[in-house]
Amino acid sequence: MSLTADSALFDSAVRHLFHLPETLEKLGFPASAVRPHDAHRGNGRGRNGEEGVGLRSAPVDILESHKEYTFVIDVPGLSKSDIQVTLEDEKILVIKSSGKRKRDDGEEEGCRYLLLERSAPVKFLRKFRLPEDASSSGITAKCENGVLTVVVGKIPPPEPKTRTVEVTIA
Repeated sequence: MSLTADSALFDSAVRHLFHLPETLEKLGFPASAVRPHDAHRGNGRGRNGEEGVGLRSAPVDILESHKEYTFVIDVPGLSKSDIQVTLEDEKILVIKSSGKRKRDDGEEEGCRYLLLERSAPVKFLRKFRLPEDASSSGITAKCENGVLTVVVGKIPPPEPKTRTVEVTIA
């Protein structure tokens, strides 16, 4: 390979890496996951004003069946009041947590933690653009045993229309 070809290949790779954050955001990854350098700006927004910067990106599993989409997120230690599930513009599912640290143990007078290793709830914000066949009216959310499950129903596909065509003999 010539020096010119190597340089062009390098330039192409750098351009792809430079645009990687925007590409990942288009695929549904939160800004905090793809722009970690913006996480320390302190106002919860990135350089382009996007929300969620500085918040932890909670891992999520998304399942699809013939009748629904299911989002599963581990939320250990969070209560119903700590979690908010909303729908923006009828197509953006938003799942966020206030991330307040609550511990029932070790709060009595004269008691202090010597070691604190268990993960505590954290703030997170996830946004998902729902597919065209997602039903904005059929969304349910349930938090059980530290796992949040959000179910978004699907709009049933239209019944195929059949039409009889008259056959003529010429």
